[in-house]
Amino acid sequence: MFYNPLFWMLALPGMLIGMVAQSRVKRAFKKYSQIRNARGLSGAEIARQLLDSQGLYDVAIEESQGFLSDHYDPRSKVLRLSPDVYRTPSIAAAGVAAHEMGHALQHASGYFPLHIRSSMVPAAQFGSKLAPWIFMAGLLLQFTTLAWIGVILFGAAVIFTLVTLPVEFDASKRAKRLLTSSGILIGQEAEGVEKVLDAAALTYVAAAIAAVGQLLYYVMMLTGGGRRR
Repeated sequence: MFYNPLFWMLALPGMLIGMVAQSRVKRAFKKYSQIRNARGLSGAEIARQLLDSQGLYDVAIEESQGFLSDHYDPRSKVLRLSPDVYRTPSIAAAGVAAHEMGHALQHASGYFPLHIRSSMVPAAQFGSKLAPWIFMAGLLLQFTTLAWIGVILFGAAVIFTLVTLPVEFDASKRAKRLLTSSGILIGQEAEGVEKVLDAAALTYVAAAIAAVGQLLYYVMMLTGGGRRR
């Protein structure tokens, strides 16, 4: 697969954008992690204030391990923040914490794309991990039906990455609005938050492009577009 020029033609754009996105995220987070927000609030404190302001008193906040491992778990209604966000009173921490709080707000308001994404998690995880192996097994065994099963399963993972885009963009939009309207951000601090969240959003765009490219490669391989007859 990796020796086929078609694979690189379809996969390379997403890979390049992903590399750029990861670099931008790390650079932006590092820069604004070193700038203290004017109110001196940690990410955990900001998330709590925003949750309470929206009546989401039942959403808990926990510290998780890992770099930028921040996420909201709708099943247990827990917002988990990485140490650099949970404990740090920085502009970057404010943006990330507010973004994850945005997911909690989506959940509470019944935001449809979030509901779809949450329901697709098992299928997406299965598809992203096993589908490529099923596809390759089908090709090697010349068992076309098995290969198409792999394509269909991987398609679920692709749909997941596409549904993720509006979910993440909307969470960032809510975060920026709430941080400003609540008075947590002062002056030019909003610009720093926007740079951090926009860089993070690009990683999701890259993932979607890469996934679509890989799916197209699988389809072209099965339909004869990626190999000689």
